[in-house]
Amino acid sequence: MTRFVYYTAATLNGFLADEEHSLDWLFAVEDTGGPDMADFMNGVGVFVEGSSTYEWVLQAENLLAEPHRWQQFYGSRPTYVFSSRPLPVPDGADVRFVNGDVAAVLGELRAVAGSRNVWVVGGGELAGQFLDCGALDELVITFAPATLAAGAPLLPRNVGADRLKLQSASQQGQFAVLSYAVLTPGSKA
Repeated sequence: MTRFVYYTAATLNGFLADEEHSLDWLFAVEDTGGPDMADFMNGVGVFVEGSSTYEWVLQAENLLAEPHRWQQFYGSRPTYVFSSRPLPVPDGADVRFVNGDVAAVLGELRAVAGSRNVWVVGGGELAGQFLDCGALDELVITFAPATLAAGAPLLPRNVGADRLKLQSASQQGQFAVLSYAVLTPGSKA
């Protein structure tokens, strides 16, 4: 069964990126023993990103100049980018642009993912839209030992304890990894 999973790194005070959309704070953290994405990635059939996240990846990894590197990150899986403007695509990458309501593409995302998961890569506003329409199934946050004064929030929504059930908590290197099931309003945990 396809699940929609928001898996992301955040600062201790809940920011994904700084005010310039940079993740430099994250890459300054020692990653020895940190989260191993291999198992998670094996279960991913589709990536979903907002335009800021997509543009950051293109720039940070120099993917337009070195399009062969796209495969290192995404493989042959499709990436859906929610954007209201045209954006470049690395040669050979399966990037599909969508605009508008998240709910309108849920069926397509499930069909393309098949028996695998949809990774809601980010940002927080996009993940919030999946939450708003009841499509977000799991939230996995790797908290890094850093704080930012401002930036892009983890999930710019009010979400009560009745909507999240802790599934696991672990230390992985310098990261605290928390996994929550996202419950539908009114359901019993």
